[in-house]
Amino acid sequence: QVQLVESGGGLVQAGGSLRLSCAASGLSFNMYAMGWFRQAPGKEREFVGGISWNGGVTSYADSVKGRFTISRANAKNTVYLQMNSLKPDDTAVYYCAADFQRAQYVSGHSFQYDNWGQGTQVTVNS
Repeated sequence: QVQLVESGGGLVQAGGSLRLSCAASGLSFNMYAMGWFRQAPGKEREFVGGISWNGGVTSYADSVKGRFTISRANAKNTVYLQMNSLKPDDTAVYYCAADFQRAQYVSGHSFQYDNWGQGTQVTVNS
């Protein structure tokens, strides 16, 4: 059974940093691209960024470029989202997701991801 478990969310002041983790089990983690998405209240889920199977390819939404960094540790079956210079607009529930169809290519479309974590809340105060 595939499980993705996010952690590291919390409350932070604007300008601060958080690092989210997503621990995976029940899958061959190093075979798949991974993505991070977020959903704010009343808004649709949106792509934050993603990383290919070996970390060689990363992709980010324009809204987070230069502030967020995705990395992965395949030996630990974990993907990370380092978030710096946080803004109130970054407030959302953050989800990690596994793309079982792609390894090297990072998709920005939520429908192309096959398995999702339960999410972790990030709140940024102004």
